Amino acid sequence: MSDRELPTPAPDIQPETAAFWAATLDGTLLLQRCSDCGQALYYPRYLCADCHSTNLINFVATGRGAIYSYTITTRGILEYADAGSYVLAMVELDEGPKMITNIVDCDPANLAIGQRVEVVFCDTGGGGALPRFRPADPGL
Repeated sequence: MSDRELPTPAPDIQPETAAFWAATLDGTLLLQRCSDCGQALYYPRYLCADCHSTNLINFVATGRGAIYSYTITTRGILEYADAGSYVLAMVELDEGPKMITNIVDCDPANLAIGQRVEVVFCDTGGGGALPRFRPADPGL
């Protein structure tokens, strides 16, 4: 499945997410880290989800992680209603946070929990690029 087959809805950019979406256009996955407790965070927010501190700093993530969970979706909704089957996954980033995303550029039958993946960005044409992931071993 190629990332070009899936819809790329434009993000709803808010003040707390603007830096994240701007970085995606440069091919960078930007996360936040709490200066008080050290927790790495995804998605962008005003408060640390762990200690509720407002002392958050942005940092560039590796863009690599592992499949934590996934499903092959056969009936999408909204923009995905006509997408056919696609992989919806939770990826645990090397920095710790988990994110819901799509796994693309692979045969879904060859995916496995724990499999290493890397980020790819799909431009939405609306001020951001969707971070999706593909197997880190392109032969899969």
